[in-house]
Amino acid sequence: MRKVRIAVLVSGGGTNLGALINAEKDGILKSGEIVLVVSNKNDAYALTRAKENGIKTEFVLSKNKAQKDFEKQLTAILESESIELIILAGFMRILSKEFTDIYKNRIINVHPSLIPSFCGEGFYGLNVHKAALAHGAKITGATVHFVNEIPDGGEIIMQKAVEIDKDYTPEELQTKVMREAEWIILPLSAEKVCKQMLGENYYD
Repeated sequence: MRKVRIAVLVSGGGTNLGALINAEKDGILKSGEIVLVVSNKNDAYALTRAKENGIKTEFVLSKNKAQKDFEKQLTAILESESIELIILAGFMRILSKEFTDIYKNRIINVHPSLIPSFCGEGFYGLNVHKAALAHGAKITGATVHFVNEIPDGGEIIMQKAVEIDKDYTPEELQTKVMREAEWIILPLSAEKVCKQMLGENYYD
C-alpha cells in the first residue's frame, strides 16, 4: 500500500515527534510514513529521537540566515526526499508565504490552545499557557491546523479541549495539554490528511 511521505520539522525535544512515531508503530498513523526529520537547531533532542527510530535526519541552520536562503535550503532537502506532507512539531520559525504556497494544504501544525484563543504572533510554548492562566480561562486545549503565512491562521483540522485547574503552574498546564490533547489529535490529524491525500474517503 502506498503511503504519504512525511517530513517532521522540529526545534526542540520532540515530544510531539515521539507521539507521531508511536502512532505509526501502533497503526494509528497508517496512511503516512515519517521518512525525514528536519531541525533548525543541531542540538535538538528530537534529532536523537529520530535516529533511534531509524528515521533520516537533516539540520538546516536558521540563526542569522536570511529567510529566503533558509527556505531555499529546506525546500531542496524536502524535494530530494519527495516529501508530500510536512508536520510542524515544535518548529520555532515562521514560514513565508512563498514557502507555504508551494506546499499549500500540505503543512500542518499543532498549537497548544483552542484557536482562535491565545494564538498568533508571540503565542508559543509556555507563553500560551501563561496567558490562559492569566485570563482565568476554565478550558484550553490544542488545535491542529493547516499552515499558511499567518501564524496559527490556517484552516482548523481538529481540536480537543482540556479543563484548567486555577492552581496549575504554566508547566503543569503545558504537560496536561500535551498528554490529553496534542499527542492525541496530532497523529489523528496526520492520518486524516494523509488519507485525503491518497484520495480515500474519511469519516470522523
